Amino acid sequence: MNTNWITPDWPLPSAIHAAVTLRSDGVSSGGYASFNLAAHVGDEADAVARNRALLRERLALPGEPVWLQQVHGNRVIRADRAVGLEAADASVTNETGVVCVVLTADCLPVLFCGDDGQVIAAAHVGWRGLKDGIIASTLAAMGSKRCSVWLGPAIGPDCFEVGDDVRAAFVDDDPRQAAAFSPHGNGKWLADIYALARRQLTDLGVESIYGGGYCTVTDVQRFYSFRRDGAVSGRMASLIWRC
Repeated sequence: MNTNWITPDWPLPSAIHAAVTLRSDGVSSGGYASFNLAAHVGDEADAVARNRALLRERLALPGEPVWLQQVHGNRVIRADRAVGLEAADASVTNETGVVCVVLTADCLPVLFCGDDGQVIAAAHVGWRGLKDGIIASTLAAMGSKRCSVWLGPAIGPDCFEVGDDVRAAFVDDDPRQAAAFSPHGNGKWLADIYALARRQLTDLGVESIYGGGYCTVTDVQRFYSFRRDGAVSGRMASLIWRC
């Protein structure tokens, strides 16, 4: 079993590659131990740079991933046209050798691949972005809903406690989304972000949905978790590219 990354289990064209990193076998220390790939969380810059170099080497990436300044919004950029560190929560490309990537530590990473293998995307999907349409925006930027999607490691439905305001934000938009929330006492609810994402994808016409079933909070050995560990926590990377 590979201890450095997860290879998504979904049917991809032969030229498309995808991976999700795990927290092990890097050089970061302390709460960031050890394969933190985020430069914005307080880890030592040199450690992050070394981990990113290891990432390129281990996955034999065709180039530096197009890192984003993720802001929990719904902006999508063309990864092949990115200038510097752009503020966005998803990127899309139809170019060979361009690596789309998002960083997560409880939020849901979603990877997209067009059925013809010509367009790919990666999206960072927190509850705010999900509510504000990041999935729909990503599909629109791809120019096609004829695609398959893989849902990566995120906070599980037994750990994602939210308040009445979060539930209302979704249910007011679509009462069917109430099924993704379970009462947890005193105005609190347990939310299933996988179910919410699947509902939106299905409504948007996406039929081929894979992945899900992880929990970043409870799987301490493999995943970082902001909910579990607080501010001193690294980030995993979810990547997709075409060679």
